[in-house]
Amino acid sequence: MTFSCRLLRTAALRFGGASNLNVIMQFKIDTSEKFHAIQIKEPVLSGNMTAELDACLMPFLQQEVKNVVLNLQDIQNLDDAAGEYLVKLQQAFYEQSASFVLCCMQKPVEKALDASGLLELLNFAPTESEAWDIVHMEEIERELGDEI
Repeated sequence: MTFSCRLLRTAALRFGGASNLNVIMQFKIDTSEKFHAIQIKEPVLSGNMTAELDACLMPFLQQEVKNVVLNLQDIQNLDDAAGEYLVKLQQAFYEQSASFVLCCMQKPVEKALDASGLLELLNFAPTESEAWDIVHMEEIERELGDEI
């Protein structure tokens, strides 16, 4: 199922003025028993999109199923601000005892994250299936930790 998230982004006009533009971010959400698999259907993830993306992803922490697998297969370009945002977002999920795993990164995205030193801070998997496995393992670890 594909959803749209209505985003409000402010853009500077060519003559120095500013106006509000309504932007629709397309994404696909598949929900399973343990996680939400979210695929952003945009070619670029930039720093000026992070507040809007935050508004779309953070509500998952209030749901019974909190874990998120973020599929980046359509993202061809990502700036440093967006990479830093993904690290902060991941930390927010883990602070709430929820998993946040990236998957299906394109080479330019992986290189950008690596060049900025952020790749090693992120929990990522090459495929969505492997990301699901990470979520399941982390769920087991949390359950075992609660029993101790």
